[in-house]
Amino acid sequence: MQVMVASNEHIPFAETICEMMESSAKVRGTGIAKRDPAYIRRKMEEGKGVIALDGEAVVGFCYIESWDEQKYVANSGLIVHPDYRGTGLARQIKLQTFNLSKKMFPNAKLFGITTSLPVMKINSELGYKPVTFSELTKDEVFWKGCNSCVNVDILTRTNRSMCLCTAMVCDLSQTKPTEVDKPKAWNRFTDFVKSRRAAKSGILKNYNDDKK
Repeated sequence: MQVMVASNEHIPFAETICEMMESSAKVRGTGIAKRDPAYIRRKMEEGKGVIALDGEAVVGFCYIESWDEQKYVANSGLIVHPDYRGTGLARQIKLQTFNLSKKMFPNAKLFGITTSLPVMKINSELGYKPVTFSELTKDEVFWKGCNSCVNVDILTRTNRSMCLCTAMVCDLSQTKPTEVDKPKAWNRFTDFVKSRRAAKSGILKNYNDDKK
């Protein structure tokens, strides 16, 4: 098993990575389903991706995006092959992508939106804190990426203030993985999730009522 920064030699894996992402989103019934292989290839060429290989097979991937003149950075598209989930591989990929982000964008705010509880837990261990959507980038290019998500109508009708995803942010100029108190970070996150769950439930109830 190898986890490394992706490069030109990994370009042939781009289509398989996109298929893994789309299949995972379909199983979850939520999340952003589609990525363009050309976009994944470009991330590899720019050295902004982290890939996991088991021999000659790709089993995981994640990449870096930036917005607002590199003031905001995201580790996006994290995917792990179903056979390798629960092994700690996702954490290895996230940690290497985190360190690559800090190296390339040391003064940026690293953020993410996700519905995945394992990803949220890893983020909290790395120093991310849950925030409202208003604290994320306003770049239209980022938000257009949500258009392929099955829940985009919820995001739209709340004027981008809330959706099923949870937003998290980490200031790369101040935080290092080794400085994080994992139990306290996770407790802070679970408290936040509990407080937000009621609000999200209210939005979904109103949304379902409107559809009837």
